[in-house]
Amino acid sequence: MAFGFAQAFRTISKLTLAGAIGASLAAGDVGAEQKTPSPGSAKGQFGAVSLPTQGPAQPIGFYAKGCMTGAVALPTDGPTWEAMRLSRNRRWGNPAMISLLERLSQDGVKYAGWPGILVGDIAQPRGGPMFNGHASHQIGLDADVWFTPMPARRMTAEERENLPFTTMLQKDKFLTVDPKVWTQSQARLLMLAASYPEVERIFVNPAIKKKMCDTWTGDRTNLGKLRPEYGHDSHFHIRIKCPPGAAGCTPQAPVAAGDGCDKSLAWWFTPAPWAPPKPPKPGAKPPKPAREMMVSDLPKACAAVLDAASVASMQAATYGGPSAASALTTAPAAAPAADADGALPDVGPVPNDKPAIQ
Repeated sequence: MAFGFAQAFRTISKLTLAGAIGASLAAGDVGAEQKTPSPGSAKGQFGAVSLPTQGPAQPIGFYAKGCMTGAVALPTDGPTWEAMRLSRNRRWGNPAMISLLERLSQDGVKYAGWPGILVGDIAQPRGGPMFNGHASHQIGLDADVWFTPMPARRMTAEERENLPFTTMLQKDKFLTVDPKVWTQSQARLLMLAASYPEVERIFVNPAIKKKMCDTWTGDRTNLGKLRPEYGHDSHFHIRIKCPPGAAGCTPQAPVAAGDGCDKSLAWWFTPAPWAPPKPPKPGAKPPKPAREMMVSDLPKACAAVLDAASVASMQAATYGGPSAASALTTAPAAAPAADADGALPDVGPVPNDKPAIQ
């Protein structure tokens, strides 16, 4: 790629940003923690609800400012997936998203040589802003998939809480994929996910996007769906389009034409993303301090979503039905496909899911 990465690296070194950038890239969930939201805030109210609403599934608002009705839960276990961090209660989503995740997990075994996926955060039972970790994931159309493959045995709930993330980046280099942990299996899984028509974007760390631009030799039609975003070095973030008929869902502008391996990617490797804000002009009024997002800041329908009747139980709202959820929960793990790339990589820092929306 001929857009001056070497020069960018030299510039970064001169500005002594590498250390600060590396620390930020390795920031974990602890770094994403915020002060305890007030009981009346949107985070406080949506975070306190444990079950979704009854009725049809509808995403309401935008990915980073909304809520949802009629969510279903991804079963904690399936033949080709396992849900992670169960205590967060964030495995809820629009049925279109849950269906896609199950399909990706199955197709990954068939076509990408991937033994199964580990699924992270999707959304809260009624969507809305989360206490920590994300700015989006509010309408059930976003989901995180780990770059770590599903292990051969079924993990316990405790193991799912404590299994560290594995970064795909080298710890001693600026925005460089680590060849010891990155494999073609991760690349194939990414491009498989991007191949589905309903997938609108997949957020990955800029270094991973660059790696894909430099090395992917297959069909590059969907490479432009991979969008660079800091963080996302240990997981990738799938975003799907507003489902047909979802009148209350606010769509995002489509991605630009092309594979995205151009100046728009080069920008991420310059000091620009890390530049401090420009000082205010003399005499300008100081900016208002940030305040908590309230329910009244969300689409009007979200207040009614909070007050709506709940489903009877988590099992009743699990995708596939209560009987399927029960069977999958107790079933032993299926034998994974042979992994030609070797054992699981060493664990690394937890990724920081940046709030910027592309």
